[in-house]
Amino acid sequence: MSDMQKTLQEEVTLSGIGLHTGKEVKLTIKPAKENTGFVFVRTDLEGHPQVEADVNYVVATERGTTLEKLGVKITTCEHLLAALVGCDIDNAILEMDASEPPILDGSSKYFVEAIESVGVAEQSVAREYLVVKEVLTYSDPATGSEITIIPSDTYEVTTMVDFGTKVLGTQNATLKNISEFKDEISSARTFSFLHELEMLLDHGLIKGGDISNAIVYVDKDLTPETTEKLKKAFGKDNVSIRPNGILDNLNLNYPNEAARHKLLDVIGDLALAGVKIKGKVIANKPGHYVNTQFAKKLNRQWKLQKRKTFRILT
Repeated sequence: MSDMQKTLQEEVTLSGIGLHTGKEVKLTIKPAKENTGFVFVRTDLEGHPQVEADVNYVVATERGTTLEKLGVKITTCEHLLAALVGCDIDNAILEMDASEPPILDGSSKYFVEAIESVGVAEQSVAREYLVVKEVLTYSDPATGSEITIIPSDTYEVTTMVDFGTKVLGTQNATLKNISEFKDEISSARTFSFLHELEMLLDHGLIKGGDISNAIVYVDKDLTPETTEKLKKAFGKDNVSIRPNGILDNLNLNYPNEAARHKLLDVIGDLALAGVKIKGKVIANKPGHYVNTQFAKKLNRQWKLQKRKTFRILT
């Protein structure tokens, strides 16, 4: 891949509904000048306020990563950010007329296809990288989650997931090079367990989901009461369990789709570090909290690396 910064050839628009808000949203991804990074713009608010994709603006990590700047929020941003990184983009303006990007099919696939439909433009300024020269680790004793990065000439990611359930079991996934993101990772969809989905529905916290944009692993008995809730939520006449333990009307894209989606989330969340990475990431039981805490650590490391470089140059 080129070491020059890249943006889109021209703007592209997608529309859909937000997974958690259930609101219709129009997203327009626009080219941006060098050194812009990824910047969200809320076109539905007065003055069109901007929120940079900066880990220091993370305010919540339940059910997705939420950014907030001066009271303006961007929610569930990780799938879109993963697509931008996966398409080798450095700079983009992300205009939205709501707080949450469209969930589409629950993966990054349609964001990637939209970007590819308009093409990628090489820019005139060289990229900068966070070059990992020593092992860095962040762990969360409460969950057993841990992320480590070790030196590598390229950006590699490995994820391992174990939710302690028979229906999902232990899975892992590996991306040897970010150039493989489209084919290997982008179409891995978000997922939840039935007990989580039922709780979210009961609390009105998932309004834009349907059977096509979330894999639901059935980890409890499908009672008549739960069945009625799901039929209403998904607009279906009936729901049942497939032999592989997921709700029907959806086929897995990969046997380890859950692990691949967790890898997708890691890439999206680590984009908030604000710099391209040269290092191998190994994530055990990753989640948005541990991902963004690790991104903060990488961001601090990047700022330290820049200061050292500045001192050498001056």
